[in-house]
Amino acid sequence: MHPAFSVIFLTTLIGAGQGLFLALFTGQFYSMANLIPAQDSISFYALGSLIVLVLLGLGLFASFFHLGRPERAWRSVTQWRTSWLSREVIALPAFMLLVFIYGISHYFGWNETLFVVGQNFEIDPTIIIGVIASMMAFVLFVCTAMIYGCVKFIEEWHHWLTVANFTLLGIASGFLLAAAFSAYQGIELVTFYGTWAVIFMLLALVTRLASLYRNATLKHKSTPQTAIGVRHTTVIQKAQGFMGGSFNTREFFHGKSPSTLKFVRIAFLLLVFILPLVLLAIAWSINSPVLPIAAFVLQYLGLMMERWYFFVEAKHPQNLYYQSMA
Repeated sequence: MHPAFSVIFLTTLIGAGQGLFLALFTGQFYSMANLIPAQDSISFYALGSLIVLVLLGLGLFASFFHLGRPERAWRSVTQWRTSWLSREVIALPAFMLLVFIYGISHYFGWNETLFVVGQNFEIDPTIIIGVIASMMAFVLFVCTAMIYGCVKFIEEWHHWLTVANFTLLGIASGFLLAAAFSAYQGIELVTFYGTWAVIFMLLALVTRLASLYRNATLKHKSTPQTAIGVRHTTVIQKAQGFMGGSFNTREFFHGKSPSTLKFVRIAFLLLVFILPLVLLAIAWSINSPVLPIAAFVLQYLGLMMERWYFFVEAKHPQNLYYQSMA
């Protein structure tokens, strides 16, 4: 497939935003249980929520660039019964609204205790909103991933690993961003968020390597033989009937060489997983406030490459015919 960079920005930005919110709420939950120090509502939770909204807003803005008729975007919500895209269009604004309410609740101090669970857990409005928003974050992860995972004829996508990778990569990037945010503010939560980021990065590495192996060894149901009804063991297309390109050759094939794909594959594995892990380890050893920020920047660059590779490794069945121009 030929990836649209607007979709790459959309999925990586909102994924990091969802992960950052889950990290913020995880921190609040741990502090409520007195497992980590409580943080300031305005400078940490409200400002963190603002960063989440900026990431989600930028992702939403990027999505308009791959629409043929942006003024008709509102119509996409009408197909929510059958379309994962329509469900994403509904889930994203709903999640943004919940994050906004969560942020302003912290900003204005709307955190009076409503009731107590057990002896230590004081439940206030931000906890309730945070739980609902966290659930919506996972709904949004599923909706975004299933836009591609539900496409049965693209076998590289049609697997549970697509949902797992979108979710785990988003959460890993969000927790790493929380570690970078903590480092920037000089808050002693870099180790807490960094540890969770490492856990999710390792889980994401396992599922991403599994998907790479699966796609590399995948035996497609559609072949040149099945496409034309010829059972010969070797069928090679030499021409498609015309000499120039077309919509099919532009939109459903990336046109990159195998060496380029190999380079991108190695590069995103290094940038998304290996280098951030190394930088976090060094940051912990020398107590550096800068390296967690550098780790997130490198990881986000790698996430864009990973998402680009996610699209280009998908083999559309139409390329059985439109695989060469002459």
